[in-house]
Amino acid sequence: MGSLKNKIVSADEAAAILQDGDMVAVSGFVGIGTPDELILALARRFESGAGPHGLGLMFAAAPGDGKERGLNRLAIPGLVRRVVGGHWALVPKLGAMAVAGAIEAYNLPLGVVSHLYREIAAHTPGHITKVGLRTFVDPRLEGGKLNAVTKEDLVSVVELGGESWLHYKAFPVNVALIRGTTADPAGNITMEREALTLDNLAAAMAAKNSGGFVIAQVERLAEAGSLNPREVQVPGVLVDCVVLSQPENHRQTYGTPYNHAFTGRQRVPLDRIAPMALDTRKVIARRCAFELPPGGVVNLGIGMPEGVAAVAAEERVLKYLTLTAEPGVIGGLPQGGLDFGAALNPAAVLHQNQQFDFYDGGGLDLACLGLAQCDAEGNVNVSRFGTRLAGAGGFINISQNAKSLVFAGTFTADGLKVAVEDGGIRILSEGRSRKFIAAVEQVTFSGAYAAERGQPVLYVTERCVFRRTRAGMELVEVAPGIDIARDILGQMGFTPIVQDPQPMDPRLFRESVMALEPWLLGLSLSERISYDPERNILFSNLEGFQVRTIDDVELVRREYERACQEIGRKVHLIANYDGFEIDPTVSDAYFSAIAYLENRYYETASRYTTSAFLRLKLGASLASRDLAPHVFETKAEAQARNTAQSVPLKPRPGMSQPDMPRPPKEPLDA
Repeated sequence: MGSLKNKIVSADEAAAILQDGDMVAVSGFVGIGTPDELILALARRFESGAGPHGLGLMFAAAPGDGKERGLNRLAIPGLVRRVVGGHWALVPKLGAMAVAGAIEAYNLPLGVVSHLYREIAAHTPGHITKVGLRTFVDPRLEGGKLNAVTKEDLVSVVELGGESWLHYKAFPVNVALIRGTTADPAGNITMEREALTLDNLAAAMAAKNSGGFVIAQVERLAEAGSLNPREVQVPGVLVDCVVLSQPENHRQTYGTPYNHAFTGRQRVPLDRIAPMALDTRKVIARRCAFELPPGGVVNLGIGMPEGVAAVAAEERVLKYLTLTAEPGVIGGLPQGGLDFGAALNPAAVLHQNQQFDFYDGGGLDLACLGLAQCDAEGNVNVSRFGTRLAGAGGFINISQNAKSLVFAGTFTADGLKVAVEDGGIRILSEGRSRKFIAAVEQVTFSGAYAAERGQPVLYVTERCVFRRTRAGMELVEVAPGIDIARDILGQMGFTPIVQDPQPMDPRLFRESVMALEPWLLGLSLSERISYDPERNILFSNLEGFQVRTIDDVELVRREYERACQEIGRKVHLIANYDGFEIDPTVSDAYFSAIAYLENRYYETASRYTTSAFLRLKLGASLASRDLAPHVFETKAEAQARNTAQSVPLKPRPGMSQPDMPRPPKEPLDA
């Protein structure tokens, strides 16, 4: 662009850079990071007759509002020739052109598009991953092509190490349209007022290393040399020109002009969030919340799953989880609607492609995603319904790689009316559209592939819950008030396995809070304690247990004292501490309680954990209280020491054998 001062240009001057046939990478996640000033200028230039013609568009998450804004402004005949997109629902005008065959169009997984920016920047042949196998993106099905005029294969199957992988082809990016907050004359870009970082850096590198141009939209300018280098997200060496946007074209999200909490620079009290009304949406979100893994990392999809965050907030369990959103948010409370992608009180905001590195590698303990169509194989379709194109978004990356998976949605759609009554549910009018059908229109998730890999999958509705087993789709829970034959089997296009379905928890259907915290954390410790009277061993399973407050400490002391008093003699303790967590502020109180229990009720105590750090920490804390610091690495080592010191005991006089707790077939800490 010549001298440094020339990097600050008007939107129309920037739009003049684009040439016929350019492949244009466009930033944006809904309205977050969407460069509307640049998009408007490009549309204006084309409509004036100055071109360009036949552009290619590349985007990961649809930069649009589902109506007019974002890339919907570029759905003009002649302007666009090809689109490679991850999510299409919010760019319906482009989607209509794709479905009609007016443009070449591809739907690739959002995370794959995000990773392709890096591959293009690095001049690799493309992205190799298992993401997309056995879905409509697999070239053995549809190859991600959206119509008959789309001929070029961007996806192929390759064999590596005796396994099948998908190869996504790299291609040059000629122009990248990105967005930030502040720019200096050299083109250095910061993003302090943006809710997300997205793929701005990777897309800029892809364009520059393809010999192309990078145009950045910002909301303010800074003096040369005044920007903190640690805050510069895109360095000026990658930026060709900078456009100062009008405020109305640079909203933080399409739902919110600006919220300081979305930037992570302000924390807001989450306990003031209004609870959801008790309806089908809340019932489904509540049932999904029962699957939340304490201490785990969770992704919540758009739509119905958004309610899980609200339920978690109402039940005061957000502090035990790390919620994430696919564009890069770690922690906090993910937002919905036109604020989707942003979060209140995030702990960190990563680049989008880095978030998908984490997701694709199995970093998610649980994902809760939407459910639009499901069939007898447990396949799920959320991407295409007749002429309506939603696109996969991050759904394929997330659903294939999460350790466990919950799909959430109403049982039928389009007119469903339900009465949520005290402890149960009643169908007032059935939805006209069935969701559980013989075969989905498009495979966005493969139930058979999940079963082969042993991935746990639940399908949660307001009236029942299914599980995908190796044998097929099994009905495992039914809501009180629901007739299986009439309200479930009679509204399905296939017959699931029905063996012994259990009732859904009545708490799901009541106005009062569910008291999810003690249930989720297993704070009723009775299930974690078992006794073997023949060996006089008390098994304690504290795996994954969290001690956060003084109340938790008192709970531990009370439950173990109750168990020992019922036994009526000193016992030999074997305790599993794998994954155990304790807040440092209550550590002294906890180990004082442990010392009290050991001195009063235990003959011997052996503890074990695979964590070397935790063994050291526990041992030091025990030794400081004059307790033998027996903390072993394995259960076998702990049992070996215990066995050497314990012998079978006969019941003491006055304690009858039937009153003694019986050990389970397998100790609970196994």
